[in-house]
Amino acid sequence: MHLKDFNASLRGDSAPPGLAPPLVALWHAACGEWDEAHRIAQQREGDPRYDWVHAHLHRVEGDLGNAGYWYRRAGRPVAKGDLAAEREVIVAALLAED
Repeated sequence: MHLKDFNASLRGDSAPPGLAPPLVALWHAACGEWDEAHRIAQQREGDPRYDWVHAHLHRVEGDLGNAGYWYRRAGRPVAKGDLAAEREVIVAALLAED
C-alpha cells in the first residue's frame, strides 16, 4: 500500500484489511477515533512502532508531557508542527517497513 491509498481509505467505513496494527491505529486517529487508536497503540509497549504512534496520539490529545515520554521510548525526537503532517510521516515510514 502507498500513502495515497492509505489516505483514500480514510473515506471508508473501516481500515483496509492487512494493515499492521500501528497503521490501523493511525487510520482510526485520522478518522477522529482517538480512543480506538489509543487502545491499539497500547497493545505492544516497547515496540518502537507502537510507541511512536502512542506518542503521536498523546500529542493529538494535547498531553505533551506524556507524548514526550513515548517519543523517548520510540527513540524519536519530539515532533512539533502540524499533527496531520506528522501522521503522514509516520504512516509513510510504517508503510515503507512493510
